[in-house]
Amino acid sequence: MAAFDAILWDFGGVLTTSPFEAFNRYERERGLPLDFIRRINATNPEHNAWAQFESSRMDLDAFDAAFLEESTAAGHPIPGRDVLALLSGDVRPRMVAALQTCKLHFRNACLTNNVKHGRGPGMATDSERADRVQEVMAMFDLVVESSIEGVRKPEPRAYEIVLERLDVAPERMLFLDDLGINLKPAAKMGMTTIKVLDEQQALSDLSRATGIDFDV
Repeated sequence: MAAFDAILWDFGGVLTTSPFEAFNRYERERGLPLDFIRRINATNPEHNAWAQFESSRMDLDAFDAAFLEESTAAGHPIPGRDVLALLSGDVRPRMVAALQTCKLHFRNACLTNNVKHGRGPGMATDSERADRVQEVMAMFDLVVESSIEGVRKPEPRAYEIVLERLDVAPERMLFLDDLGINLKPAAKMGMTTIKVLDEQQALSDLSRATGIDFDV
C-alpha cells in the first residue's frame, strides 16, 4: 500500500458500464457495422466533433450537425444527439465498493471525459441515475471533467491538472481507465496504469497493485 499516495479513476467504463455497450446495441438495432460509432470517434481524434464537444469547443447543436456530417461521410448518417443519448451507463456496485475501500488508504480522484449534456457529470438521462452518479462523485477528493476544464484525455494537460491539484507525484499514482489511448500518456509520466476490460479483471488487477483484498 505504501507504493501509492493516490488512485485516479476514469468514470464511464470503469465505475459505470461502458457506453460502448450501448453503442453496439444501437448499431445492431439499425443494422450498422459493429463499432461504427467508435470508429467515427477515433478518426481525427484530436479535432473531430467528439473531441471538440468534450472540451467545450463546440455546443450541442454544432455537435449534432458535425457528427451527422462525419458519420454520413463514413457511410451511415447518425445525428449527434442519438449518440449522446447512449452515454450514461449503469453504476457498477462492486467497483464503487472498491472505491469506498480505497478511500480508507489513498486519496482518490476522478478524471473523466464528458460533455455538457444530460444531468450532472455522468450525463445521466434521468434523475434517479443522476442521484446515484452524484453519490459516487461525492466520494472523490477531486473530480476533473473535460467539459469544465476545456482539455481532455489523452492530452497531457488533463493529467497534469490532477497531479497539481492533489500535489501528488506521478510515480505515486495508480490510474484506471478502459481506453489504452488514455493510459499511454499517464504511463509515460510515470503512473502505474490498469486497463479496465471488465469488472472482475479490474478488481483483480487493483488488488495486485495495492495489496488490498477486494473479495474478487
